[in-house]
Amino acid sequence: MNRKQKTLLIRIVAAAVFFVPLYLISEQLIPVRMPPAALFTLFLLPYLLAGYDVLRKALLGIRNRRVFDENFLMTVATLGAIVLGEYAEGAAVMILYQVGELFQSYAVGKSRRNITALMDIRPDYANLEVDGALHRTDPDEIPVGSVIVVQPGEKVPLDGVVLEGHSSLNTSALTGESALRDIAPGDEILSGCVNMNGVLKVRTSKEFDESTASKVLDLVENAVARKAKSETFIAKFARYYTPFVCYAALALAIVPPLFLTLTGSGGAWGTWIFRACTFLVISCPCALVISIPLSFFAGIGGASHRGILVKGANYLETLADVRVIAFDKTGTMTKGSFNVTGVHYPSMDESALLEYAAHAECASSHPVSRSLQTAYGRTPDRNRVDNVREHAGEGVTANVDGVQVAVGNEKLMKRLGVPFRPCHHPGTILHMGIDGAYGGHIVVSDELKDHASEAVRQLRRAGVEKIVMLTGDTEAVAERVAAELGLTDYRAGLLPADKVACAEALLQSCKPRQKFAFVGDGINDAPVLARADIGIAMGALGSDAAIEAADVVLMDDDPLKIATAIRIARKCLRIVRENIVFSLTVKAACLLLVAVGLGNMWLAIAADVGVMVLAVLNAMRCLMVEKL
Repeated sequence: MNRKQKTLLIRIVAAAVFFVPLYLISEQLIPVRMPPAALFTLFLLPYLLAGYDVLRKALLGIRNRRVFDENFLMTVATLGAIVLGEYAEGAAVMILYQVGELFQSYAVGKSRRNITALMDIRPDYANLEVDGALHRTDPDEIPVGSVIVVQPGEKVPLDGVVLEGHSSLNTSALTGESALRDIAPGDEILSGCVNMNGVLKVRTSKEFDESTASKVLDLVENAVARKAKSETFIAKFARYYTPFVCYAALALAIVPPLFLTLTGSGGAWGTWIFRACTFLVISCPCALVISIPLSFFAGIGGASHRGILVKGANYLETLADVRVIAFDKTGTMTKGSFNVTGVHYPSMDESALLEYAAHAECASSHPVSRSLQTAYGRTPDRNRVDNVREHAGEGVTANVDGVQVAVGNEKLMKRLGVPFRPCHHPGTILHMGIDGAYGGHIVVSDELKDHASEAVRQLRRAGVEKIVMLTGDTEAVAERVAAELGLTDYRAGLLPADKVACAEALLQSCKPRQKFAFVGDGINDAPVLARADIGIAMGALGSDAAIEAADVVLMDDDPLKIATAIRIARKCLRIVRENIVFSLTVKAACLLLVAVGLGNMWLAIAADVGVMVLAVLNAMRCLMVEKL
């Protein structure tokens, strides 16, 4: 609990400690005789202790011409009860109303803590070079033109221009494909890329406000401001409902006793005014006004606890209706990293071929070279290698244990006069020349993410009717990945404009009340993410443009979270509907009972505060997202 919640809890407990003996005395359960004036004075103590802030807000609302809210209803109803001599009922309503407020505040606070914790999984820092020493610094404090150092394995924190160093950047977050970009002095680099090897000195060209982390934080802060249709309905409902019940209560207090007085039956004004006060307590819409936004906020908080950032309640509501999904391939359903996936037509033992390839490439820090060394399984012995020559755009030649080894593409094989066999498998093909003869070729390609296939199965179980893959990669690669994922529908060789056209067609194919979602991670996916009913971006290595254009961000890039996000949204909408139906049904029944004289203030307490507490507790179930 925060300080404000602890203070409210102390006030409630203190008010209850005063209230209980006073109530027992007023009901003559404790044999102490006290005059009505003394009871009135003593009951004011717990009443004011618990509800002074409610009275203050009601007065401020009247002064600012925003009269009809829950604070006004509670003030009129409780003060009316006290004036009519029902001191215990007036004080009890105020104390229990504050109990409901405490539940609501705690639930909102828990959701906020979940979202704050989510931000901690995206560390953003920059190594600032000062007088030859590196200082890990908050990127927000680094001005344009500063020199930062990006070490291997780190994400580029700010846009800038390379001053010193050579390296390769993993640009899959920006391009959408497993393209590695070689970097040299003078090249521009963008935040969000990952430095694969080599130390880079970079002069920054943009401030931190333009970085991915800053934009995500802004989106979190503004998420709750984007209201869902259910929230908008409740806000409009309360705006008309509250004045209506106030006038209805006024009519209940005046019309029946006036009619009875005119007919000579006796007005019983006190009875009808007390019924009107009870009517006001029951009719207070706080159960709906509090629980519905709280349900969405708790849903956003629960989703964030699972690493799913939903930018607003409106997107949570739309996500629940998703029935058609399209996703990008590289970086979304595949790892976006290189691995040896096959060795074909080897003229020697496969392990020996990999040994030659790993040693020939041992001087390179390129990710493809590292994939060969990983497949070899041991650290190459550089003493066995000499005469290493790198052929730009073609490959590498070297002597390994006196054997001439060439590792490269078809151009290198043709230039060296080595006959080779073409390979139609998807991926990067490394042909091997051994002493002028063809040794075979090694396929280095991207791999599916660990949960990619399971993600597709879970989406089908979640009721998604159509799942499509849209990729800019070749037909062969797309066909292989689609087969591994169990998909029958995919589009290959797409440019960003082509993806938008495919998205338009999928949108047109949706039935009424069905929504279309797109999942991507790169700049080339941003137009489709913005065009879809729901855009879902990969957040760990996703580009700034993709994260900004998307409505939902998966912070750990796990595609299995897509189905989880849909289930969380549906659970949240189900709880919202439960609260609406439950609150309106109970209130309608109790209002009818009070109007005909079959209810009292304790029934009003149950109908208002009790319903609010139950609705808030039900809304807090949106935080429970571990088992769906």
